[in-house]
Amino acid sequence: MERITVDVVSDVVCPWCYLGKARLELAIAEVQDEIGVDINWRPYRLNPDYPKEGVDQKMALAQKLGGEERVAQAHKMLTDLGREVGIAFDFEAIKIGPNTLDAHRLVHWAMIEGREKQDKIVTALFKANFEEGRNVGDHGVLLDIAEKAGLDRSVIASLLASDADSNLIVAEIRAAQEMGVNGVPFFIFDQQYAVSGAQTPEVLANALRDIAKAKAEVRSGLN
Repeated sequence: MERITVDVVSDVVCPWCYLGKARLELAIAEVQDEIGVDINWRPYRLNPDYPKEGVDQKMALAQKLGGEERVAQAHKMLTDLGREVGIAFDFEAIKIGPNTLDAHRLVHWAMIEGREKQDKIVTALFKANFEEGRNVGDHGVLLDIAEKAGLDRSVIASLLASDADSNLIVAEIRAAQEMGVNGVPFFIFDQQYAVSGAQTPEVLANALRDIAKAKAEVRSGLN
């Protein structure tokens, strides 16, 4: 069985990234008998200039998208697409548009304990923000998520209280941008093939199959 590593560049306040995660999981389920997939979650910040305490989400979105009507249209489309893959978007519940640096630090620390732990944290952050309207920039929320996923609450609390790994996250985002990532989600397969946007499960499954086939051909050519 071929193994493929997928680096997913995303932000936990990006609805298309949440959609992209669910679609990638459907694609992986489709090919799981033939291909093994390892996922690494990589940071990106849609709103790096937001203050630590966050902003008024409704006001910020209306400014960004060009009015409340545009926001409502976007939310309706995303809600419908989310329903198809088991996401219960509740955009009305989101009051605060957070600064996501600390959420990305938490995702990074989770990875130290393994991919499974990291995926748990990423899932919980998306769910907290988009389905429960919780502020994922708030340390109390982040600590609850960390503890529920099996991380040591007191260790994470002391890390969050410091600047640990902040520069690392910012540098990783800058490196992604220099590589040409200017929107998320962005999927990088085996560090050499890229797919941009929340593609359908079919597109992602086909990409996995094509890459696995190419790897197998290279290996048989070497033998």
